[in-house]
Amino acid sequence: MAAFDTANAMGVTDLDKFIPEVWSMEILAAYKANLVMAGLVSLLPHRGRKGDTIHIPTPPRGTATVKAEATPVALINDTPGEVTVHLDQHYHYARLFEDIAEVQALASMRRFYTDDAGYALSKAIDTALVNLAATWGGGTAYSEAVIGSDGITPWDPSASSNAGNGAAISDAGLRRVIQTLDDNDVPGRNRYLVIPPVEKRNLLGEPRFTEQAFVGEQGPANSIRNGLVGRLYGVDIFMTSNLPTITADDTTTKYRAALLFQKEALVLAEQVGVRVQTQYKLEHLATLMVADCVFGVKTLRGGTASDKGAGCQAIIVPA
Repeated sequence: MAAFDTANAMGVTDLDKFIPEVWSMEILAAYKANLVMAGLVSLLPHRGRKGDTIHIPTPPRGTATVKAEATPVALINDTPGEVTVHLDQHYHYARLFEDIAEVQALASMRRFYTDDAGYALSKAIDTALVNLAATWGGGTAYSEAVIGSDGITPWDPSASSNAGNGAAISDAGLRRVIQTLDDNDVPGRNRYLVIPPVEKRNLLGEPRFTEQAFVGEQGPANSIRNGLVGRLYGVDIFMTSNLPTITADDTTTKYRAALLFQKEALVLAEQVGVRVQTQYKLEHLATLMVADCVFGVKTLRGGTASDKGAGCQAIIVPA
């Protein structure tokens, strides 16, 4: 019997026009970063209201006075300051889908792009929040940041022959940065430490971050088992890949900024939350999808160089 000739067999290369491209949400959305900042700061709703600037009064704290016998009470007089939040950030995401594409594409195509639009705008909001850290402490370009090893040595991009001096967060370093907030009378509730993925790996190697006696986690909730960073010294620890990368003066050595802050130190004001709208364009025989948002961000308690950031502190760690 003659051998079966397979030279002219039709494979996937020949029949590719008959094979649909499946838009798998599980695959195409896998690159998404973990966004946490927007949920950790104070939210100032401004939806449906007019204006482009929000004025937030910042009255100074008063001082109690001893009441002397048979004398009038001592009146307190001060002039409150204010912080202005400018609603000046308007981001959008737009795509035009022609009818032939919508007819022939799988239903998951539109679901993917709708989700992608929401992700892109959410990332823009989170990025605006993390970028505030560059000026914490009254400095510029993280000039008032500290390094993670001891929590007090200033970040210096020119140290070590211009390779910088950023260092991983140690147990002692975290306790020292927490003390900075304590010394500035920052409320102990709602404190957060947001770290990059590389620092999560380092922290999971520190006993204080994984021992049940310190983090209070048991069973499947234990950090060393499932990678959750958890809570330590009254601070909730979160991980995100959306933190900024900083370059030392040698222009090659990379660092990341970890952020310790109290919720009321930062504010996100939303005038238009993330929304998705569609419109049929007859002249194009296509559907226009546009997503947008209008918001503003501000550091409310950023401090000055003398107090190293008051309610918030940037910590420079190796990338």
